Amino acid sequence: MVAALAAAGCGRGLLRQFEYDEDVYLALDGTATVYVNGSLSAFVALRGADFDVNPAARFDKDRIAAFFESPGVRVVRVTSSRRQGRRFAHVRLEVADIRKLPQARAFSWATIRFDRMDTLYRFREDLGASANKTVGNVGWKGTELVGFRMHLPSKIAYHNAGADNLLRGNILAWEQTLSERLAGQPLEMEARMEPTTILYHTLWLFLGSMSAAFVALALIVWFVAKKGKDRLAG
Repeated sequence: MVAALAAAGCGRGLLRQFEYDEDVYLALDGTATVYVNGSLSAFVALRGADFDVNPAARFDKDRIAAFFESPGVRVVRVTSSRRQGRRFAHVRLEVADIRKLPQARAFSWATIRFDRMDTLYRFREDLGASANKTVGNVGWKGTELVGFRMHLPSKIAYHNAGADNLLRGNILAWEQTLSERLAGQPLEMEARMEPTTILYHTLWLFLGSMSAAFVALALIVWFVAKKGKDRLAG
C-alpha cells in the first residue's frame, strides 16, 4: 500500500499517476531496496513479461516474483491493485549489489555503475531499448508516464535530473512518457554523493547540539552557584 501511494504522490506533483515506476533506496555499500509498481500491461510491453493482462484473470504472485528474482535479488513482497480497468503489481525487492540488478530479466534494459569518483560516490544508470511488445488495446491514452526515483543516502553533490528536481533533499526523479520508453528513447540517470550518510551528519549535529546544551546548563548552574556564594560572602 505504501509503495502504491508513493507511486501516485512522489513525482513532481501531487497524485501524479504512473503506468510504471521504480523507487530505489540506495545505501553507500551498494545494497538497495527497490520498489517497482506497474500495470501488468506495462510489464509485458516494456519488459516482455509473459503475464495475462486481462484484468479478470487470476493474479499470479509466484509468476511475477519469478520474473524479478535473480542471484542477489530477493523478492520480499508482491501485491496488486486496480486502476482504470488495469491490474497493477507492486513488488518490493532487496538487492545485494545494485550493480548486478540488470542480471534480472526485469531490469536487463539497464546498465548500472556505482563506484568512487575522487572523494564522491557516483551512481549512473543508462536505460536502453524496451521490449516494445504488443499488448493490444488496454486503455492507454498516450499520456501515461513512467518514472524512476532515487533515494540517496548522503548529500548530493551533482545530478542530471534537472535544477528543480531535488525532492525532500535527497530524492531525485526522472520521467518519460510511456510512448518514449516503449520506443527506447535513451534515459541517462546520474548522481554523485558525499561519502558520509545523512544519518551520520544528523547524529553528529544532534550530539553537537546536546553538548552545547549541557555546556550552557553547566554555565548557568555555575553562575547561579557563584551568585549565591557572593551573597553569602556579602
